[in-house]
Amino acid sequence: MPLEYIVAAILGVALTVYSLTGGADFGGGVWDLLATGPRASRQRGVIERAIAPIWEANHVWLILAVVLMFVSFPRAFAALGTVLHIPLTLALIGIVLRGSAFTFRSYGMDDAAGQRRWSRIFAVSSLLTPFALGTCVGAIASGRIQMDAATGLVVPDFIGPWLAPFPIAVGVFTVVIFAYIAAVYLTLETTDRELQEDFRRRGLLAGIALAPLAWLTWSLAGDTGSVPPGLMHDTPALIYQVVTAILAVAALVALWQRRYSLARILAVAQIIAILWGWMLEQAPTLIAPDLTFTVAAAPDNILRNLLIVLAIGSVVLLPSFWWLYHLFKTDPDAHADADH
Repeated sequence: MPLEYIVAAILGVALTVYSLTGGADFGGGVWDLLATGPRASRQRGVIERAIAPIWEANHVWLILAVVLMFVSFPRAFAALGTVLHIPLTLALIGIVLRGSAFTFRSYGMDDAAGQRRWSRIFAVSSLLTPFALGTCVGAIASGRIQMDAATGLVVPDFIGPWLAPFPIAVGVFTVVIFAYIAAVYLTLETTDRELQEDFRRRGLLAGIALAPLAWLTWSLAGDTGSVPPGLMHDTPALIYQVVTAILAVAALVALWQRRYSLARILAVAQIIAILWGWMLEQAPTLIAPDLTFTVAAAPDNILRNLLIVLAIGSVVLLPSFWWLYHLFKTDPDAHADADH
């Protein structure tokens, strides 16, 4: 297999892991904003305890994805960084504000007014960042980023590629699916039955909302005229979409039946199916129609050295993440007294 395909696969894995970890953190911010009722403060307490030990570590996967793009596919990195600099800057601002607000709310403010102010910043940033990242995905998937055939440079349109119906729909879809996976995770972050029911209801609402949003996004994708035809009509693609829909329904059924561990597994599988369905359909093109993995790739010696460094780094990174999650995510009973 060509080296650029191996790096592209690793890039896809990094984006997937970030969506399942960092994405859930963003979703937790959505539910922090929407916490209501007599248990609102307890809901926020569960969210804070779930996010606090891991949220900064989860950004390692986004950093890895950015570095892989920069080193391995510099032409694509330059093109995307140029055309999508507005939503990418908004996402970066959101990440910084969100982290700062979370820290100041947790450790820097005792008065109620300060807590409310930082909570609003935390919540709004948790909405802004996934929406901005989703519009970037929508712009790439729709083929709205154009390369000049004569110069090989990107056409400098800084608004049109991402500020359009389909990318905006993908942005909204991204916010809702992150909120969905966060609610599913949060059912396992507490042993308090009342709080589990709160997050269960939110998970069901978000999961059900994904269906019309998926239909809307699908409809807008067909209207763009630039989405790869295989995504819309090929038999294997349609079978893949049916399987994804079955996973989505199964996850909701498991959540409805309060089988929270099974619901988490199925929801994770659903998100993986959605992400990899897009990435496999997009491959081997980074920017349609001409900038493929091979055309955009750095020289083989750079890719080879990068893979060696990744192999060495994974010896430290992967066990560290396993230990982090083992310490903080395998014993929800540790938080039971605090939840009560």
